[in-house]
Amino acid sequence: MDTQGRRQHVDPADQWVFDPETGSYQLRLDPPQQPERGVPAQGTGRRAQRVQPQGGGRARQGRSGAEDEGHGTAGGRSADGGRTAGAGRAAGNGRAAGGSRAAGGARGEGGGRAAARTSRRRPKARKSAKKRALIWTAGTLGVVVIAACIGVYALYQQLNGNINTIDPGIGSKNATSTGPVNILVIGTDSRKGLKGKYGDSANVGHADTTILFHVSKDRSNATALSIPRDIITDIPDCPTKQPDGSTKIIPAESDVRFNTSLGQYGRDPGCTMRTVKALTGITPDHFMMANFDAVKDLSTAVGGVEVCLAKDIDDPDSHLKLAKGRHTVAGEQALAFVRTRHSVGFGGDLSRIELQQQFLSSMMRTMKSGDTLTSPTKLLKLANTATKALTVDTGIGSVTKLSELAKDLSRVDTKNITFATVPVIDNPAEKVHTTVVLDETKAPQLFSMVRDDVSLTEVKKKQKASDAARLKGPKADPIDVRVEVLNGSGVFGAAQDTVNWLQNDEGVSRSTNGGNAPAEVKKTTLEYAPNQADQARRLAAMMGLPASALKQGTEDAAPRANMTLTLGKDFKQAGTPIATPTKAPEGIQKVEADDKSVCAK
Repeated sequence: MDTQGRRQHVDPADQWVFDPETGSYQLRLDPPQQPERGVPAQGTGRRAQRVQPQGGGRARQGRSGAEDEGHGTAGGRSADGGRTAGAGRAAGNGRAAGGSRAAGGARGEGGGRAAARTSRRRPKARKSAKKRALIWTAGTLGVVVIAACIGVYALYQQLNGNINTIDPGIGSKNATSTGPVNILVIGTDSRKGLKGKYGDSANVGHADTTILFHVSKDRSNATALSIPRDIITDIPDCPTKQPDGSTKIIPAESDVRFNTSLGQYGRDPGCTMRTVKALTGITPDHFMMANFDAVKDLSTAVGGVEVCLAKDIDDPDSHLKLAKGRHTVAGEQALAFVRTRHSVGFGGDLSRIELQQQFLSSMMRTMKSGDTLTSPTKLLKLANTATKALTVDTGIGSVTKLSELAKDLSRVDTKNITFATVPVIDNPAEKVHTTVVLDETKAPQLFSMVRDDVSLTEVKKKQKASDAARLKGPKADPIDVRVEVLNGSGVFGAAQDTVNWLQNDEGVSRSTNGGNAPAEVKKTTLEYAPNQADQARRLAAMMGLPASALKQGTEDAAPRANMTLTLGKDFKQAGTPIATPTKAPEGIQKVEADDKSVCAK
C-alpha cells in the first residue's frame, strides 16, 4: 500500500527519488509505470550495463539491471530472460540520477523498469549435489559448534554451582604460584544429610583426617603430612566469618585434641589452618574439605581404587569384609576401607592413617593413568563429583581456579610424592593412652624439611661444587676456633646461649658474645678469612651449618682475629642444627605414592 492508501504493490523505497538539482530525495506519490512484458524500458535495448557498487543492497533477482532493495549483492536478469552481465549496487541508496536505479537504466528516465521481465521464465537452476553437501555440512558444523559452546558454558556454570566456598581469613596465594604451595586437605566426620547411616547425624564435623600437602617450588616433588586427629596441641584464637558478614572470635584452647580445631564451638577450616601453622610452623595457602560421601563418589567416578591387604579383614564397626590380597574398591566398600582401624596394625588411628595413605596413593595413580585422562566421560564424571564433594577456600573457589591449580600440581611425578605421618609418641600425661603428643626429637626435623622445600624422596638436587667444597678439608681443634657471635635472629639471648653451649659443651673457649647484629637476618652466616677455613669447617660441623652459610673473604686475617657468626631467623636453639636435614628422621612412618607393593597388615 502506498502513502495515499491505494492498494498497489509499491516498494516504499520506490516513492523516494533523488533530485540532482536540489541534491536531496523527494517523495514521489505516483507509482512507477510498468512497461509491457518483453519491451525494454527507454534506454535499455541491450542488457543492463554493470554498475559499480558504491553502497546499497541486493537487487531483486528476475529483474534486469541492478534493482536495489537496500541489502545484499545485486543479481538481475536481462530482457530476454538471461542473467544480466553485471547487476550491481547503485550509488547512494541504489538510485541513479533522475529517478533511474543505475547508469544505463536499472530504471528508465521516466521512472520505468530498467529491463522488463521476459514473457516466460527459465526454471531456477538447482544447486549441484556437491554444493548442497557443502552447505549441509557447514550448517551442521555450525550447529554442532554452537551446541558445544552452549554445552561447555552450561557445564562450567554447573560445576561452578557445585562448589562450596568459605573465607578462612588465612592464606593469600593465588591458585597458581611460582613458589611452594601448601594445601590442607581435611576429611570431616560430619554425618550431616546422611540420615544417621554412619552414626550421630548431629555430629558437628571434626577434623577426622587431615593431610598437609606440600608441593615443592620447582614442582619436582611433594610431601603429604598426615596429622593424627588425637594429637594434643594448642588451638589459637580464631576469627570466623558469620552468615551476616560479621566476624566472631572463637577463643583459643590449650592442650586439646587436634580434631576439635574444626566444628567445635563453630570453628571453621580457617581455625584448622591456624592450628596447623602453630603446630608445624608451616602456613597453609589453601584448604579442601570433604565428607564421607566424597570417598564413595570419587572412588566410583574413577572406576574403583586398587588396595592390598596382607591378611583377611572382617571389621564389624566399619563393615569392611575383605580377603587377603588385592581388591578394587568403590562406593561403600571404599569408605569402609578408609574408616577401618580395629582390624589392622595396632587397632588405632595411626594404623588407619596408613590405610588412608595407601588408598590415596592408589587413587592418585588411577587419576593420573591414561585410562582416566583420555576418557572424556570419566573426566566429566570426576569433575562433577569432585566439585560437588569439595568445600574450598575463596582463593580457589571456582572451576577456573581449581583447574589452574590442578594443572600446576599435576607436574609433580607420582614417584616423587611421599606420604608421611607426623612423628608422635604416647601422651605421657595419660595412664591409658588414648592421645599422642609430638615427638620433639623427630617432628621438628620433618617440619624443617617441609618448610625448606627438601624432598623426602630421592630427588637429585644440584649443589654448586664450590659450596660443597667449603665443608670438605681439615678441621681445627675446638680450642683453636675463635668466633664472635652476633644475634640477628630476633630471639632474646640467642647469642649468649650459643656462646655458653660452645664453651661448655663443645670446648670452644675462645668464643665471645658480640651482642645484637645491626639488623635481623633471615639466614645464619659465618664470615671467615681464607686462613681460617679449618676453623670455619669445625664450627660448621658443630652447629650443623649448610655450605651456603659459609662466606669466605678474599684476604687472610690476623693470627688471633675472630670469625663472625651471625645468627639468623633459622636459628632454633643452641645445639640444634641450623641446616635443614637432607634425610627424613629414622623410624618415621612413610610411603611413596608410586609404591604399588604396600599391603595393610
